[in-house]
Amino acid sequence: MEITVTIPDEVAETARALGMTPESYVVQMVVGEEAKPEPQLSTEERLANLEQFFRDMTRNSHKIPHLSDEALSRESFYQDHD
Repeated sequence: MEITVTIPDEVAETARALGMTPESYVVQMVVGEEAKPEPQLSTEERLANLEQFFRDMTRNSHKIPHLSDEALSRESFYQDHD
C-alpha cells in the first residue's frame, strides 16, 4: 500500500536533525520500528551515484525518436482546443 502525505516543516526539520529522511522518520513514528539514520555519503560517492544514475538514464536514449521544435510547441499540444 502506498500513502501520500504532506509532512509539516517542523517534522522534516526534526528528521533532518536526527540524520533521517522525513519519510523514514514518519515511518518510524507510524510503525513504531526503530529507523536507522541513513549513511552519510562522501562527495565522491554522491558524484559516483549521480554519474551512474545519468548513465542508466541515457542507456537507451539512442532509441528515442528526434522531435522537431514544432512537435513540442504549445500550439501543437492545444491544436484541438479553441
